[in-house]
Amino acid sequence: MEPTTTAMIVDVLTKAIARHRLRPGAKLAEQKLADHFGVSRTLVRQALFQLSQNRLVTLSPARGAFVSSPSAEEARHVFTVRGMLEIEMTRAFVRTATPAHIQALREHVASERAAASGTDVAGRTELLGDFHVQMAELMGNPVLAQVLRELISRCALATIMYQSHDAALDSAAEHLELVEAFEQGNVTEAVKLMREHLENVESSLDLDRPPPSSDLTLALRDALAD
Repeated sequence: MEPTTTAMIVDVLTKAIARHRLRPGAKLAEQKLADHFGVSRTLVRQALFQLSQNRLVTLSPARGAFVSSPSAEEARHVFTVRGMLEIEMTRAFVRTATPAHIQALREHVASERAAASGTDVAGRTELLGDFHVQMAELMGNPVLAQVLRELISRCALATIMYQSHDAALDSAAEHLELVEAFEQGNVTEAVKLMREHLENVESSLDLDRPPPSSDLTLALRDALAD
């Protein structure tokens, strides 16, 4: 086995993006990455593909790989659409939730809180977004779950790049408050909490932050040093 694995390359690149060392649009040249890590281009290509599945990297057959570039306007539009969908989903969820549904969400929140306390930025972002998708899945609505998954994926990079550790912990705590309202069957309170939660997540993202470095070697060196 090569000493540098695909998973390690994914982790280092994710950290470089999450810690604002690589700016959206930065080119990720396969050969330069292979030289940096001392691995084959095949491993690099596998890592870039995984990152593209997480919407952190955009792959172009003609131009190569680039850090994805969600605009601040796009992120705001995504949150607007999510609000429209998730407020109504919350109303429906409270009316149909079973004890098993509540328990499933409690277990999910426990995983969120553990992830938010650690250093896996991409992992915590995925778990926090999956809370909303899981609500749709528990309702037995795969179409809504797929729509939400797509919307959340579109703003995942913005969340990874611009949500602080404290804001992630706040999101997990807000999810727990939502579960409590679900369990009580309080539609009004649940809708209020969901609206506030989505507004808080959006407002916690510093979408006007100046762009980070485009120097690939420097960004990866700093990510490894952290």
